[in-house]
This record gives sequence, structure tokens and C-alpha cells, in this order.
Amino acid sequence: MNIQLDIWLRGDNHATTEVISPVGPEPRAWTDREVGDVLKGMLRALERARNPEADGERPIALRGFSWIVNQFDAGGVVIALELSLGAVVAGPFDIPEGDLTSMIERVVAADRLITRAASETVH
Repeated sequence: MNIQLDIWLRGDNHATTEVISPVGPEPRAWTDREVGDVLKGMLRALERARNPEADGERPIALRGFSWIVNQFDAGGVVIALELSLGAVVAGPFDIPEGDLTSMIERVVAADRLITRAASETVH
């Protein structure tokens, strides 16, 4: 499935559009895994817009950004992420807003636990 992104970098007066393809099923069939792939794809695209030489396989932690799932005027919902670097919006997606919001909450919370556990030092 191709996902359209609109990307705005801080300090630029224009937006760019990019397409990512991180997931296969339609949004109503997404699991937490696909939602995580979409979020990571959005963050990678924002980084590439700022730094085209960025390593496309660099590890990503799902923290340090604000997010929202919002209704789209023409139907469906969009995911918007905002960081100090800029903002990226993906969609629209044909999935209930509450379902997508719940999945993002779970994915971000699970990633925090994984990231925290990986960074702890045991002496």
C-alpha cells in the first residue's frame, strides 16, 4: 500500500510530498506492527527530507515527537507527527479514528518499554 506524506521542515516555506510503502494490508486490517511501520516510515521520510544522505536503516525510537490522529475533510483520518525538525502528515486512511489512536498509543508505549530496557545498564 502506498502512503502519501506531506513534509514540512522548520525554516522552509514550502512542503514536499513523498510516498512510502511500509505496509501491505488496508488500514482497517492493520495491526500494531503495521502502525509501527507507518510511524517509522514517516520519521525516516522526515529525516531524509532534512538529510538526504541519512542512513535508511538507522534505528528509530518512537519518542521525542507529538502526534495526533485527525479527521480529514474528504473522509478518513490522517496521522500527524511534529518534531523540532518539522512535521509530517500521512493519509488519509479509511480506519476509525479511535482504533488508530489506540494502536498508536500501544505502539509508542511498547517502544518506550523496549528502548528503556535496552538502555539500562546492569552492573
